[in-house]
Amino acid sequence: MAIASQQLYQTLVEGTFDALIAFSVITWLLIVIKAAQHLQISWQQRKFRQDFWKARDLTAAATLKLQGPTARLAQVGFHSLQQAGKPQSDLEHSWDRQVLLERHLRQHIHKERRSLENGLAILASIGTTAPFVGLFGTVFGIIDALTAITAQKSASIEVVAGPIGEALVATGVGIAVAVPAVLAFNFFLRRLKLIQADLDDFATDFLNLLQKAGFRVPVIPAEQPQAEVNVQEAYS
Repeated sequence: MAIASQQLYQTLVEGTFDALIAFSVITWLLIVIKAAQHLQISWQQRKFRQDFWKARDLTAAATLKLQGPTARLAQVGFHSLQQAGKPQSDLEHSWDRQVLLERHLRQHIHKERRSLENGLAILASIGTTAPFVGLFGTVFGIIDALTAITAQKSASIEVVAGPIGEALVATGVGIAVAVPAVLAFNFFLRRLKLIQADLDDFATDFLNLLQKAGFRVPVIPAEQPQAEVNVQEAYS
């Protein structure tokens, strides 16, 4: 019976290590993916600011083929006004131009935020739970040591060193897995807030710019299917 219990506790401790290794792999995979994503966004944002504000007029700005969160926001804004200029008979398009533009810009900012939040909940969960998973392994490692003492009626170092050592390592591994996850979560959350602040600032400037044009823009050529897709998503 004691041997069976020891095997069960040993299995639980090993399962704890397997879970922590899986958490670590997921954490570093997300860190690499999110880092690449934010590096790309940083380049796209700089490129957009440079090209958009150097455009000679709204026509040139509306036809820029750029990528990135702010570029998509501008495309949604231009095309929402294009939709507002067409005859409509449903409630979805019954707003005036300014309200319709503000509504679509706000919806798209929320959409970009949701996209950037992907993976952050996993990092937060791993950072929160990994130490407790390590403690879970520690508890069963200590129980394993106590069971070994009972079975062999000896508390010598040879009996308890293995189980106690595994128990302490489980705690250390749990903390080691949690620290990168927490740091990465805080870093990417900060980056998300900065990007959202940039989107909010651009939306304000964009509204002021179009207000001077009476919330009317020139016809945008049809060879920008991505912008059309973004507008449809903003309606949804």
